[in-house]
Amino acid sequence: MRPTPEERERYHHLASEVLERLDRTQHMDLVLRMLCSVLRQSEDGRYADLKLVAAALEEMERAFDVLEIYSDARKVAIFGSARSPKEGDIYRQARDFAAKIVERDFMVITGAGPGVMAAGNEGAGRERSFGMNITLPFETAANEFINHDFKLLDFKYFFTRKLAFVKDSHAVVLCPGGFGTMDEGFEVLTLVQTGKSQLMPIVCLHPEGSGFWDDWDAWVRKTLLPHGMISPDDLCLYKVTTSVEEACEEISNFYHRYHSMRYHDGALLLRLSSEISQEEVDELNQAFADILTSGQIERVAAPETSSFDRHLKPAPHLRLHYRFGRSGRLRQLVNAINAKPGPTQPLPPERGEGGRLPVETDPGLHHE
Repeated sequence: MRPTPEERERYHHLASEVLERLDRTQHMDLVLRMLCSVLRQSEDGRYADLKLVAAALEEMERAFDVLEIYSDARKVAIFGSARSPKEGDIYRQARDFAAKIVERDFMVITGAGPGVMAAGNEGAGRERSFGMNITLPFETAANEFINHDFKLLDFKYFFTRKLAFVKDSHAVVLCPGGFGTMDEGFEVLTLVQTGKSQLMPIVCLHPEGSGFWDDWDAWVRKTLLPHGMISPDDLCLYKVTTSVEEACEEISNFYHRYHSMRYHDGALLLRLSSEISQEEVDELNQAFADILTSGQIERVAAPETSSFDRHLKPAPHLRLHYRFGRSGRLRQLVNAINAKPGPTQPLPPERGEGGRLPVETDPGLHHE
């Protein structure tokens, strides 16, 4: 039974008293909302629901704390089959990719299990990898390359594990896999397509001659695209390759000049790691006017009122009134920015005060 208006008011008062005793000032409004929600749910008396919420909060707390420690490093999530044998081509390729990508100063996140997940942890090494283990009735132990490590995180629920995977990942690599890999791949594609996560490289990597992702790509192009279920631009959101080196280049080149994005004051801001000339901006305006709702792409300084990622304030910024739902074209814009050669300044990754999910712009939700 849901609480009455009077009970809701009482819980709000109790939560406010707790915060006053803690004498804290940072993000008081958000903490108050969380406490009020927990207190209101206590009225339900449904054990299973309360158990789910409690476990989910605890899992997110632990994952957020550990990932925050390594917020100065970009991370690549590797997905793929737990059934890939160690002596097989899929395992070897995943291991080789992980080893190569850490040489480019990335860390690796895997699901901590056997197969492709073990290959990712083995290739990256214990010091440069995370494991996000899901508790299953038939598959619970973490692989030997990440087991007992501080960066091994255990999850009861897939949804909290997915959140932890995507929240801090700067790229996703999909190796051949089954239902789980397809689920994770489509989930990331959906989040990027809808703007609920940052733009990021999504690479479908398979051994030469296997045809695994070629067949999937053909189905997407021959089934989803002709039926109008996706737009032609959405095909730019992923890359299929058989080359470990090409996969690494796809990820590294994405961050060659483009750094990150965020929303501020009704507009999309693109942070860059090197200056961009007005001539280049003019070219971008000519090529990408279709993704603007009004105005033009402009060179701007970082917002003075921004409370996020102040360490990135010196970075050059582009500002545009972006037409939501055109993520494929937005990726093409990023590609065009990265296509220009030139020196870039090393900048730490954005933190967003905890992860890379864009500040919410949905109607009715809090945003800066």
